Amino acid sequence: MKQRNFILGLALLSGSAAAQWSPAGDKIKTEWASKIDPQRVLPEYPRPILERSDWKNLNGLWDYAILPAGQAEPNRFDGKILVPFAVESSLSGVQKTVGEGNELWYRHTFAVPAAWKSRNIILHFGAVDWKADVYLNDVKIGSHTGGYTPFCFDITPFLTSGEQKLVVKVWDGTDRGYQPRGKQVSRPEGIWYTAVTGIWQTVWLEPVNEKHIASVKTVPDIDKSRITVNVNAINTQAADVVEVKILDAGKVVSSAKAVACQTLELNVPNAKLWSPDEPFLYNMVINLYNKGKLTDQVKSYCAMRKISAKKDENGIMRIQLNNKNNFQYGPLDQGWWPDGLYTAPTDEALAYDIQKTKDFGFNMIRKHVKVEPARWYSHCDRLGILVWQDMPNGDRSPQWVPHHYFEGLERNRSAESEANYRKEWKEIIDYLYSYPSIAVWVPFNESWGQFKTPEIAEWTKGYDPSRLVNPASGGNFYHTGDILDLHNYPGPAMYLYDAERVTVLGEYGGIGMPMQGHLWQSDKNWGYVQFQSSKEVTDEYIKYADQLQKFVTRGFSAAVYTQTTDVEGEVNGLMTYDRKVIKVDEQRLREKNKEVIAGLK
Repeated sequence: MKQRNFILGLALLSGSAAAQWSPAGDKIKTEWASKIDPQRVLPEYPRPILERSDWKNLNGLWDYAILPAGQAEPNRFDGKILVPFAVESSLSGVQKTVGEGNELWYRHTFAVPAAWKSRNIILHFGAVDWKADVYLNDVKIGSHTGGYTPFCFDITPFLTSGEQKLVVKVWDGTDRGYQPRGKQVSRPEGIWYTAVTGIWQTVWLEPVNEKHIASVKTVPDIDKSRITVNVNAINTQAADVVEVKILDAGKVVSSAKAVACQTLELNVPNAKLWSPDEPFLYNMVINLYNKGKLTDQVKSYCAMRKISAKKDENGIMRIQLNNKNNFQYGPLDQGWWPDGLYTAPTDEALAYDIQKTKDFGFNMIRKHVKVEPARWYSHCDRLGILVWQDMPNGDRSPQWVPHHYFEGLERNRSAESEANYRKEWKEIIDYLYSYPSIAVWVPFNESWGQFKTPEIAEWTKGYDPSRLVNPASGGNFYHTGDILDLHNYPGPAMYLYDAERVTVLGEYGGIGMPMQGHLWQSDKNWGYVQFQSSKEVTDEYIKYADQLQKFVTRGFSAAVYTQTTDVEGEVNGLMTYDRKVIKVDEQRLREKNKEVIAGLK
């Protein structure tokens, strides 16, 4: 009887939560929107590359209020918001604009599990756009700026008995400030999309011991059959030791110990290499010991793979994967959702676009002026897809001068803007450093906020010499970095070539087809060219791919097709914005894409 009452109570609680939330607005939605349970929003462990067994998800219904900037914490809130969906999104249940003159307030209460007593409690935010001030039990515990990277606080000193009161205040200037913001604008149109403000990734708690592992950085070296591991451990002393084990199917293939914060080098004999065709991942276990006693353990993974560039027999610089020429071909992936904007409705949805990219026969994704949650990159690692990672553009209005090889046409950014760019770019690289799928860093796109390109490219290469640097995709070109990246719409064209760097087609295509019933808006929908049937779109795609193949032999070493899905007013996706219709003949696309990739040996 008690069990029946308990189940009934859960059902009533769930029903109560559902009664307080429903998607806002009348825009199109994905099929995953109907699967959201406000009691279990994105329940998967948020950081698979550094995983502990104990954690608590704080996603769900929180109080929210929008107030003029500079106000004190409100006594009354406007209603409920479903975290972690941005306030402008349908799935937040709010769908309101904040604007640079206002601040967004959140309030939530939670209990720390009794089993975590005597542990340090870490409060994690996956990402908050853009400036977050965090208060616990009426004490300001910290701030963070940057809309794309995780941050955390040790909240142990500020905990009280019983329920804990968490308040977060957020300000975001979107396109009215200097901060990185990608495609977000205050007035969406064309290639510019709805603003995203506030919490947009999972919020969660994690118990740790005072001495614990904070981060791990791995760098593979297939030429020397080894992997370098740097473990960042907190509150360690000379007597603390880190142990790293690398496993294949549960069997230890390599292990090493070192004093905490010393670099470890582990030999990996007969290494199984990672590639899109065979995305093999080694499991990794990292232990922290104090005087022989285990104080922390995390599970991770790593891969043996190499990204480099080398001239082929014709003297053309080529991208290489694992010391073999590798034509990297994939879509421009904006990472937007009609219901969640920056946030995929479910983890299944998050992985779907990656899987469809593989199904289409591509081997690469260019993640365009956006950074994704950690689970997205882990899906790429697991499924086998290379990633070109853009830095989200920022500062004020974008400046685009197409087809210029010109070393003086850059924005003048303020000292504060420059410093913030460098801070956020470093944080993004630190965040993503150990994901084997990432092959290329892209600091600038189409001269949007571009500044001091040689300096930024050289810093990026120096900070991570294990990957290629594409200094300005389709932007103002400088002889720096590893790649010369051209954009041309709609069809491929090679109007510049660099004999000393890799030459790529960083964007082309944009074949549009509006599909009634799957449109974000009724008019002003556009593509670079437009057709009315799947066959017409597929035929045009194949025509461009045939042209691309000819340029591969002449010097292109990678290409990026625009784009994975429709986004708001753009109808040039391979899929509709709601992901309900694939707009091309998938089999023809897959066969052609594989043919293009196989053309470079």
